[in-house]
Amino acid sequence: MLSPLRPGSRPRNRALNAKSKKHTRRLPAPLPLTRGLNEISLFCLPPLSTIPDGWTLGMRIHRQSRGSFVKRVLGIILGGGAGTRLYPLTKLRAKPAVPLAGKYRLIDIPVSNCINSDILKIYVLTQFNSASLNRHLVRAYNFSGLTDGFVEVLAAQQTPKDPSWFQGTADAVRKYIWLFDEWDIDEYLILSGDHLYRMDYSQFVQRHRETNADITISVLPCDEKRASAFGLMKIDETGRVVDFSEKPKGDALTKMKVDTTQLGLSPEEAKESPYIASMGIYVFKKEVMKDLLEKYPNSTDFGKEIIPSARQDYNVQAYLFNGYWADIGTIEAFYDANLALTQQPKPPFSFYDEKAPIYSRSRYLPPTKLLDCEVSQSMIGEGCILKKCNIEHSVLGIRTRVEAGCEIKDSLIMGSDYYQPFAERQSQIGSGKPTIGIGANSTIRRAIVDKNASIGQNVKIVNKDGVDEAERESDGFYIRNGIVVVLKNAVIPDGTII
Repeated sequence: MLSPLRPGSRPRNRALNAKSKKHTRRLPAPLPLTRGLNEISLFCLPPLSTIPDGWTLGMRIHRQSRGSFVKRVLGIILGGGAGTRLYPLTKLRAKPAVPLAGKYRLIDIPVSNCINSDILKIYVLTQFNSASLNRHLVRAYNFSGLTDGFVEVLAAQQTPKDPSWFQGTADAVRKYIWLFDEWDIDEYLILSGDHLYRMDYSQFVQRHRETNADITISVLPCDEKRASAFGLMKIDETGRVVDFSEKPKGDALTKMKVDTTQLGLSPEEAKESPYIASMGIYVFKKEVMKDLLEKYPNSTDFGKEIIPSARQDYNVQAYLFNGYWADIGTIEAFYDANLALTQQPKPPFSFYDEKAPIYSRSRYLPPTKLLDCEVSQSMIGEGCILKKCNIEHSVLGIRTRVEAGCEIKDSLIMGSDYYQPFAERQSQIGSGKPTIGIGANSTIRRAIVDKNASIGQNVKIVNKDGVDEAERESDGFYIRNGIVVVLKNAVIPDGTII
């Protein structure tokens, strides 16, 4: 059973607490009015207001609250490192700012999961190429001044006491623990910004409290092929973690095999997935987090150092997640996850869930316009202009332009940040320069085309030589795992064959 909300646990304003001498926050709890696909309406009533059950201001509350206990959880999303495995998509942007599914960003996934779980106090810690990420968060998530909810960016910074930048996940939290400690909360929810999944964190927190855990790790069964890329663990019959190994290989990997039928898997499923992998999602008790960061001042990473050290003296529990989850930190994983969204009739991950929508920035773009096009098993973003083309098993992002005679197959086209003015397009066409979009009679297969790319006419991006890896940045593209990646703002001249 969940413990009742303690008296005085309502979010507080910055008023000085006479006993603790710490700044706390005092505001009446927000009541949700509506939560549509692309907007959040929050209204804050005076503490003594009386409202009939199920009604507020004449509007029926259509979504059940997950309990006021999650109000005492602070969400911390780690923006990740330099994102070298996703390069060149991370050349000009932070990893969580990489576009996803034609209209979203990777960061929208953990932020939306927090919002849908009624965790509305969210910090995002960033360091590399964070300008576009900061801009997106500011434009997408504004909770107004009527609630204490927020999505706030905390950039890496130098101080007189510590002139270094973030050295890892734990180090990033350590450098801002003074700020997190000001909040009157019970747990820290630590999240990553490069995963694709839908999860109700309130159930995660509930499991954490029911087991009286100091730390709870979200886990899932894993096969041998992927196991060495994750932190693996062994658990006892109570779910307590008794052994932990970060990205083991060889004999160390074999030693981490377990009988996953204890997680509820069938014998056949357990044989295919004999490992328990960490998802990189944690719940820490507030005091435990502070103690561990002080106890191990030289430890910079949660998965590699803090958690393995903590399992001896602290109650570290595992929480089984049964849904779809994908780590999309590499080009191949990112490509596969995007194209998997086009599967019919039921993709592994769906954005069409009204009860738990994925939020993003509202751009107010016009509907997509198609002229004599053939489109199959694809997703088309808003504001696209497609003319007499063939689109198959592909994802097209916002403002994508595809001219007549084009064939796009098994590809991710990210679209554009803006529409080129008509006069500018005509001028470039007259001078023989490619315009933003896909030029006439071009063919693109098994490729990722980043934003604002100008693909000329009669271009073939098909990896004709079957190259697995290539760095051709001066020519506007890379090849990763056989996937051609056209850089952001790249210009591919007419007649080019890749």
